[in-house]
Amino acid sequence: MKTRKIGKTELKVTEISFGAAALGGLYRACPREQAMETLEAAWASGIRYFDVAPWYGLGLAERHVGDFLRAKPESEYVLSTKVGRLLRPVPTGTVPDYSYVDPLSFDADYDYSYDGIMRSVDFSYARLGLNRVDILYVHDIGSYTHGAAKNAVHLKNFLNSGIKALEELKSSGAIKAFGLGVNEVPVCLDVMRNADIDAILMAGRYTLLDRSAVTELLPLCRKKGTSLVVGGVFNSGILATGPVPGSHFDYMPATPHVLAKVGAMEDIAKRHGVVLAAPALQFPLREPAVSSVLIGTAKASSLKRNMELFEPALPDTIFPEFDHLTLVAPPLGEDAVRV
Repeated sequence: MKTRKIGKTELKVTEISFGAAALGGLYRACPREQAMETLEAAWASGIRYFDVAPWYGLGLAERHVGDFLRAKPESEYVLSTKVGRLLRPVPTGTVPDYSYVDPLSFDADYDYSYDGIMRSVDFSYARLGLNRVDILYVHDIGSYTHGAAKNAVHLKNFLNSGIKALEELKSSGAIKAFGLGVNEVPVCLDVMRNADIDAILMAGRYTLLDRSAVTELLPLCRKKGTSLVVGGVFNSGILATGPVPGSHFDYMPATPHVLAKVGAMEDIAKRHGVVLAAPALQFPLREPAVSSVLIGTAKASSLKRNMELFEPALPDTIFPEFDHLTLVAPPLGEDAVRV
């Protein structure tokens, strides 16, 4: 599989990468055997970049990914995990419902400080059972998760303190790159105006349907040499399933407006003899600032099916046909929190 560089670093990642949220039991349980089978299918397909986070299954996904990669040659893969949440043990059966099924018995506290980030990295090493992480992403900072008032505190804490931890880790060689792992554009602009970062793992905001990143973020990434790793290419599933009953967009039931747009997109894809998921998966990689497209699943069969959408490459002429149907995520407002 082809590779692309992360930012201005020498680190290269495969154009398709594996996101491990589902391995933490997101919405449905993921036993260890199933996780290993899915990861092996990703490896067999040529994927060599794996992304995980403490949040996914409250440590469970990091354990699965670490167990898998420990048996692979160190020089052949790239691994990213995230900082910003610190896990603490809680009594069995008292884990809050974060949509993870059968997670480990921990809860999470937000901490974007220097000490919090350093502690998070050490904890991740222990859960992974690995002695290296290549990329660290600051996870879910922004109003999308915290609301405007709380995020102002978190952002100040990060810019005054936490960013120094990431810079030290990179300069020491402990990591090769760092950035943000978020679902919104505004916080990326806020951080990039105050600090240099190597990459942004952006979920759902640079897709065939949602072009929220196009107006300001993409030009700034090009200017500063910051890479995008694009997650959520199916926008919570609707670009994979089409506008079927119960389909979701942006983690919520799709509105009639969105359903109509996706229905029209599906008609375009059918006219070209492809399923809508194929242009959805291939679209982000047409942008040079995009280093990788992240796909996540807990089923080997789904992984293989998604990889089949990656080849053959669709003609450039198909993509402009979708442009008039795109949208931009509405502002969150001062108190809005989407989780």
